[in-house]
Formats: sequence, structure tokens, C-alpha cells
Amino acid sequence: MSKPIYEIVDELPTSGMTVTLLKSLDFVVPGQWQNITGFDNTIRVVTGETDEQMIQQIGERAIQLYNDKSQGYQTALWIYDAVGKGSGALGAAALANKFGENFSFLSFLNRLTPKADTAQAIDLSVKLVAEIVAYCKINGIPGDSIGEFVSALADYSGESLMRMATLVSVDALLPLGPDFIEKVGSTIGGLTTDELQKNQTFDQINNEIPGGDTSSKLGFIGESFRSVSNWMGSFVSSRNLTQESVASNLKKYIDITDNKLDYVSAFLDMTTNYYEHTGVQTLARRLTERAVAEI
Repeated sequence: MSKPIYEIVDELPTSGMTVTLLKSLDFVVPGQWQNITGFDNTIRVVTGETDEQMIQQIGERAIQLYNDKSQGYQTALWIYDAVGKGSGALGAAALANKFGENFSFLSFLNRLTPKADTAQAIDLSVKLVAEIVAYCKINGIPGDSIGEFVSALADYSGESLMRMATLVSVDALLPLGPDFIEKVGSTIGGLTTDELQKNQTFDQINNEIPGGDTSSKLGFIGESFRSVSNWMGSFVSSRNLTQESVASNLKKYIDITDNKLDYVSAFLDMTTNYYEHTGVQTLARRLTERAVAEI
């Protein structure tokens, strides 16, 4: 990415649709997420440091780490950014498809856009893969380390846990319903390489997904989803998450109707970028923690 890391963190929004969405989902992981913005402020919050000279030293070391291309930080940030862009394109396509299904004079859109549920299933799976690869890049381990990632999920907290909570709530449960694990598993199991290649989110991060060709990448996506599905199922059940509870909390901030939840998910894809927002926050935290450890 062309901007320096301190500028990217400084430019994180303090309000708007993305922040509103994340606030509305605080009930899923209460108190886990703070909208920490600003590079120096992030250092203060993460370390508790008040000495300005020390804050500057930590910041300088964090910038050095990020700028070192032998590290995986820049690639991780690029993945967070690319997934956000791909998901927004998916939202537009899925919304157009839903209009095509429900209004006869727009039925031609069904021939121009992917089937919404299929696109949503691919998007969810690719986002999980993106999370795995970004985690591996940040932690300096091979990008296909699915087992290590699944083990690390037990320790996820803060903005990282909020990102996964939003993924499960908004990209899985809300549009696909309580049996989303079975739906997505079935969709991915029957997916062709041609269908995968047409997906915007996959296209954005294709080169970073482990595998020598599209067929191998599809296999990795399927393996990743199966490996994380138990965690997602436990996450939903342990928090008593339902479409109704997610929609009810969204209603506090966004005007929605219960019978249009598929529209809502597509709308949120188009108008929010929770994945990149929390991804930048995760990266800034990890850079700060490593900088402190090295100083």
C-alpha cells in the first residue's frame, strides 16, 4: 500500500456506517472492541505508556517493522484492504440479484449477477481464508498453517475477535440463516473452479491463497472452512446468536425490516468495511506489541 502505516492508522474513521455496524454488534462480544484510532493514540492505549519520547521510539520501531518487506505486515494489510473491496463489489452484485428475483422488470439482472446465496457462501469462505493468511503473515508462519490458526482462535480478543464476530453475524448468520455451516459446506463442496474465479472477493486475493492452481485453491478454501466450522458453530451457540438477535441490535442503529435480511447483508457489504477497519487496528496493535518487546 502506498501510504505509510502511521497515516493509515491516523485516517481510521471515528464515526460512520462501519463504526456504527461494529458498535451495534458489541452485544456479541461485550467490551472487546474499542474504536482505537490514531497511530500515537494506539501506542498509548496498547502499552499504557505516557512518556512522549518512549511513544516516539515505539512508533519509529513499529514503522521500521512495517516497512521491512521481509516481514509480512504489508501483505497482511493489503489482504485486509483487498477483501474489503471485493466484498463491496459482491454486495452490489448480490443486491442487484435480489432485485432481479423480486421485481419482474429487473429480472434480467439474474443473468448478469451471481446467485446471491452462492456468492455469499464463497465470500464468507474466502474471508476466512484471508483471515488465516493474514494471521500467518503477521506472525511469520507459513500461509497454509490452518491448524495453528484454529488453535489461535481460542485466544482471539479485541478487534480480531470483533472481526470474526462480525463475519459470523453479518456474513454468515444474517444472510444464510442458522444452518449456514451446512449451506456453505454444501456450496463449496459443489463449487466449480469457473464459479470461484468469477467471485470478486476471490479475485482480489487469489495470488495470496495457497495452491498452485484454482483447483488447489478451492481445496484449500474448503479445508479452511471445514476446520473453522466447529469454532463458528460453538461461537453461535455459546452466545445464543440468532438472525433475530443480530437484526434486533442492528435496528437500534439502522432502519431494517425482518423479511429483508438478505438485502440488509448486501447493503452492509456495500456501505461498510469492517474487515479492513478492524484489520488495520489488529495490525497496528501487533506492530506496537512487537516494537515494545524489541525496545
